[in-house]
Formats: sequence, C-alpha cells, structure tokens
Amino acid sequence: MSIQDFKDYKLSEEIVSALQSLGYHEPTEVQREVIPLALTKQDLVVKSQTGSGKTASFGIPICDLVDWQENKPQALILTPTRELAVQVKEDITNIGRFKRIKATALYGKVPYAKQTAELKQKSHVVVGTPGRVLDHIERGTFSLEKLEYLVIDEADEMLNMGFIQQVEAIIQKLPVERTTMLFSATLPQDVEKLCHKYMNDPRHIEIQATGLTTDTIEHTLYEVKDKDKFALLKDITIVENPDSCIIFCRTQEHVNQVSEQLTNADYTCSKIHGGMLQEERFEVMNDFRRGQFRYLVATDVAARGIDIDNITHVINYDLPLEKESYVHRTGRTGRAGKKGKAISFVTPFEDKFLSEIEGYIGFSIPRMSPPSKEEVASKKTSFEGKMGIQPTRKPDKNEQLNKEIMKLYFNGGKKKKLRAVDFVGTIAKIEGITAEDIGIITIQDNVSYVEILNGKGPLVLKVMKDTTIKGKLLKVHKALK
Repeated sequence: MSIQDFKDYKLSEEIVSALQSLGYHEPTEVQREVIPLALTKQDLVVKSQTGSGKTASFGIPICDLVDWQENKPQALILTPTRELAVQVKEDITNIGRFKRIKATALYGKVPYAKQTAELKQKSHVVVGTPGRVLDHIERGTFSLEKLEYLVIDEADEMLNMGFIQQVEAIIQKLPVERTTMLFSATLPQDVEKLCHKYMNDPRHIEIQATGLTTDTIEHTLYEVKDKDKFALLKDITIVENPDSCIIFCRTQEHVNQVSEQLTNADYTCSKIHGGMLQEERFEVMNDFRRGQFRYLVATDVAARGIDIDNITHVINYDLPLEKESYVHRTGRTGRAGKKGKAISFVTPFEDKFLSEIEGYIGFSIPRMSPPSKEEVASKKTSFEGKMGIQPTRKPDKNEQLNKEIMKLYFNGGKKKKLRAVDFVGTIAKIEGITAEDIGIITIQDNVSYVEILNGKGPLVLKVMKDTTIKGKLLKVHKALK
C-alpha cells in the first residue's frame, strides 16, 4: 500500500499535529521511501536531489524517535553550510514543536560561549557544520554518550568543500551502536567509500531526479562575450519578467559588481556570498524567502540551504566550474511541483566546462538567440509595471504553527535554582492548562523562556504575573522573539 497521508504512518500525535499545521499532507517520493525504514532504525544511503523533501524525510522519524526526557543530544545532523544548518534546525524545531523537541545549531563565525551554553541545556538534536561540530566534540562541550542517530546531509557537497576528513573524524568519535543515514544528490566514489566503511548493511534508495528533466525546468543557454553579459542580463530579465530570480556568479567580486549594477538600474535586489557577516546572510535569506525583493545575486554558497518553493528563474551569469554545481543551482527552481526556468550564459572560452555539464546531466542545453530589440521594447512596459509593485509577501511555512504559540520571558534562571520541572509544575496547575500546553523551555543563567501552545499564552501570562515559581515572584512578559 502506498501511503498517501502522514497520518497513515505510525507517528506520535504531536508530530502529526505539527505536520498538519505546517501544511504537510501527502508525503513526497523520498519521504514515502525513507520514513518507514528510518522509523525501524535502518542505516540508509539516499540519492535524492535538493528540493525533493528530504529534510522532512529524516526530520520526521528523528523527531518521533528521540526521547523527550533525555537531556543529552540523541541525534547529530551534519550539513555543509551554515545556512543549511540553520534551515534544518528550524525544520526540526517546527516538526517537533508539539513534542517539545529542542534543536541546537553549531556553525562557525559565531562565539563558542553562546553555543556551549545552549549545549548545556536540554538538547535533543544537534545540527551543524563539520568544523564547528568537531571543535565542540574535542573541547568536551558536545556530549556524545547518548547519541543514537547520525545524518550526513548533502554528502557530495561536503566532499566538494573539503569537509570529508572532518566528517570521518567526527564519525570515529561517535558511539558505534547508532543509526546512520546519508543523503546526497550524487554519489561520488569517496562518498560511497564512507558508506561502506561506517554503515551497517545500509539500504540504498535512489529517487529519480526530476529537476534535470525538461518536465519541471526549462533549460536554455546563451552564448555571449564577457563584456556583453550585463546588457544581455537586463534584456533577458525584461523579456522573462520573473517573479523571483537567483542570479549566480562565480566570485564575491562579481556578485558585488552585478548587484550594484542592478540596484543602479532600479531592480529590487540583494546579494549573498561567503564574505558577508553571518547575521547579514541570514537576514538576506529571510527577506528573500518572504518575497521582499525579486532578484538575489549569489555565489554557490547560497545554492545549498535555500528552501523556497516559488523561485521562478535561475540565471547562471557565470557558468559553474563544477558540473555538480549546475544541478544544485538549477535545482533552486521547479520545486514542489511548480515549473521553472534555468538560463545560462556561456563565454567563448567555457566550452570545456559546458561539455562536462552536458555530459553529466545527459542532454544538450538548447541554444537560444538573444532577445531582439523589438521584443525587449515590447515587454518593457510590463516589466516596469511589475518592478513598481511590491513583491507578494510569502508566508513562512511555520506561520500557522506559530499562530497558537506564545513565548514567555521570565527574569529568573539557573542562578535562582530554577529548573524546567518548576515551570511545568507551576504552569500546569493553572485552570484550563495541562503539561501538553507547555512547549520548549529554555533556562539560562538569569532568564528563562517558556513556549505556551494551543493559543493559551494570554491566559498563562495573566495568571503568572501574580504566581510564584519555587516561592519566587518573577517578572513575566511576552518575549520579543
């Protein structure tokens, strides 16, 4: 029997409720294949492209399997980029929201102290980049004794970015008795070797790539001299008039240059690359996800970790030098059953890279002639009309989920000897409130945060203003974020 609804899996009620609030109803192909096996703790090697719903395929069983009462991390998810680590952490938090699953993200360019403090709290799932995860393990700040599940996400990209040795070093420190799942868009030899060396009789699952077929993505190619690229970009964007578009460049300098040129031409655009501060990168991604601008100019750092369903166009302003990158870039469009367009510019000296890409994807990309002056002129009014309209704000997928959740701030924490059980015991005594209405509790040295579920936040807030916890009357208000 092919499962058509998440309710048909043997999942806890809390997980099913969260999935319904998130709008997850019918499992994707990768989810149908992975979830039943992952729930039986089977080692898995999954070949599946980005955008196929694979995060939920491991996120759902992990949230279901972890024991809420255990304080130490039970699952580790390794990702190649910081953006992806944050994205996966958010997805795990959303899926496990009603089970009160706590996820912690570990990545570089952020102070260790903050992450160490989080790891001292109850933390069920750790999501992180290999370098920072290894650092925490070696410092003794990431406890591994209760770890039962390892997920290696985007394994081929780990290899491309030179992280595979760090991944191996991490694996060698983990408990031998564990469930390991590896996900990859492609399976290079070194990734295959990793599977055979560290996995226990893994089941192989291969999901046929749809993003490479012309069913969901229309691939086209324009031959252009370097000096004429920007003029062609303007003409193409006028004719195509995309709702939401990523323009990929090879270097940070090129991203800065193209972004500045587009801004000067009154495009609503922003940029993202590895040279930017981490907070800036997150802010840009969140704004793009919400539809606050139409054009994002990016290096390959952004090709992973962009989980946005309605990107209509991807433009390879610079052809990628790695054939795999073509798949990852163009896989940003044509997602969730929607159509998309992948447009590439190729200069006279890039034939070698182009032939490698075409050999890899298995078809020749159709060559197109540049738009004529007449065609550009005829589409200009429509293009300018759309540019004058604010892009439609795209709702966050967790918006519905968060509607009924209020996060409360209390001005007391570990230094006042407060524990999660003290908050639960006090709040659950309020008339009309049960322990099931209390979500994730985070206790820091001097402050604590408690999520109240099911729309009962205002009631708890009102009562707790005059109620003591462990004999202490704490200041309480709605948390700012």
